[in-house]
Amino acid sequence: MRNVFVKTQNVKSFINLMNNIKNRPENVPGMALVYGDPGLGKSKALLWWVAQNDAVYVRGTNLMSGRWFIQEVVEELGEIPFHYSSELFKQCVRLLIEKQIPIIVDEIDYLAGDLRTIETIRDIHDKTNVPVILVGMNMAPQKLSRYNHLYDRISEIVQFKPFNKKDVVDIITQLSEVEMSECAINFIFKKTNRFRQIVRAINKAEQIAQANGLNTIDEITLREFINDDSAENVKTR
Repeated sequence: MRNVFVKTQNVKSFINLMNNIKNRPENVPGMALVYGDPGLGKSKALLWWVAQNDAVYVRGTNLMSGRWFIQEVVEELGEIPFHYSSELFKQCVRLLIEKQIPIIVDEIDYLAGDLRTIETIRDIHDKTNVPVILVGMNMAPQKLSRYNHLYDRISEIVQFKPFNKKDVVDIITQLSEVEMSECAINFIFKKTNRFRQIVRAINKAEQIAQANGLNTIDEITLREFINDDSAENVKTR
């Protein structure tokens, strides 16, 4: 399988969001929200973008507090966090003002139930005016909308949606090292709606091709090796 990052429609929408939030007018708030079901490539898109651009990436965890969050940001910015909370906050603000790079907060759902952490993120945005991108699951908008002061600052929203046919074709043609017939691609599209499921199908197709000396995989061959009754592979729309 080829090591390629595929720019699906979701990824293109995310890139557009990042461009908009970085180049926004001065009076427009700099917070954004990216959300959607798991398996649609959100985290892959974030990590790919961070690898191409200067940014702070923080992944929320179940026990993360506001202080812990600030420590993560400071460490990402290359300094040892100060001990006292007041000095730590000032340190974080200073570094962000100096560097003017966005903060991407993945798994925001973990933090959405903690008012103090949410308010800390808002305070950092207000003090520095750097872009803050919150990334979460499908219910993230409802969870965050409870915090009016924060939600009012969200000027860009992108939902990662199930892959369309072109997305699946692009993923297969760019990643697969074995050619697949149009009917095989249609079969995968009908049976999968998550990136890792598509990758698993590609991997299986490559294994079949190598074991049997095939140059092309068709739908009938795939059907023999992919369990139609597997709950993991059933497409839900």
